[in-house]
Amino acid sequence: MQLGIEIIPDMPVDEAVETARRAEALGYTTCLVADEGFMHDVYVLLGAIAQHTSRLRLGPVTNGYTRHPAVTAVAMASLSQMTGGRAVLTLVAGGSYVLRPMGLQRRAPLTVVRESVELIRRLWRGERVSWHGKHFQLDEAQIASGSSDGPLDIPIWIAGRGPKMLQLSGAIADGVLLMVKSDLGKAVALVEQGSDGRRTRPQRIYLDRFAYTPQLLAATASFFPHVIADSPTRQLRGFLNDEEIEQIRHAIKTKGYDAAAQLITPQMIQGYKIAGTPQQCSEQFAALVEEHDLDSFILNIVSGGLENNTKVMEDVLAIIDDAGIATDGPQSPGQG
Repeated sequence: MQLGIEIIPDMPVDEAVETARRAEALGYTTCLVADEGFMHDVYVLLGAIAQHTSRLRLGPVTNGYTRHPAVTAVAMASLSQMTGGRAVLTLVAGGSYVLRPMGLQRRAPLTVVRESVELIRRLWRGERVSWHGKHFQLDEAQIASGSSDGPLDIPIWIAGRGPKMLQLSGAIADGVLLMVKSDLGKAVALVEQGSDGRRTRPQRIYLDRFAYTPQLLAATASFFPHVIADSPTRQLRGFLNDEEIEQIRHAIKTKGYDAAAQLITPQMIQGYKIAGTPQQCSEQFAALVEEHDLDSFILNIVSGGLENNTKVMEDVLAIIDDAGIATDGPQSPGQG
């Protein structure tokens, strides 16, 4: 299994860079950076991380609403050139945390993601692209010869929640980010429906942040309302009842996200993610990997605190090691 991190860049630039550097030293093989709009620019930060790492695959978690896919294609070509081919792109439909402050609505997400993937891949092949789609337009667009190293084969991952997005991911993505523990079985089945007929299935990449201390549970609770706002009801019903869903959504609408966070309980969190004692987390992780044939795990780094995040990265390695899962990287701290 390959291990990675996703950095939500709500921290100083030098801290984010050092977090990635330490992740590489510990044996993590991928570093994603969330394109959160009003935090550090994702490509500036990835460029800085590239200069301080040598093995990590690097890439943004971005969307087609705040960045045109042609802009993304050029930026990723530059990142691939800078890193010697270590780039990976993750597309999302766009969340409220990013779109709401900009006054953007998430209209036709399937069309946006589908057209983004098609346009980006055509530009990476070196084509001169004219495109008149439902959402995007291009007129004789082509990446300049000095901006890429010929045709590019950069993996495209999709992070999906809704049934149609998961099916689309199965059909066109190189990897699918899966994000809710209680929904993994249904999500994998939907991805498989979409990938029926493909010679190889997309990678199954599980994104989570283990909650094995009271502090980690509290940090999860503070961000949890954004999960509720962005997740389809089908997915939420895996760990909430309809009354709880309505109560939290009403609190978000009338009082805001901070007030809604006060309604989040440890039981809700445990249904959503891997949580409990370190031993319980290890057992849950092993069961999920076996049941759903997961290929990769991405640890979510949601806030600043270099030493604390380093400790979390070390602890997660130890938890995964205790689960008996072989990983692609150096041994966990303390191994012989």
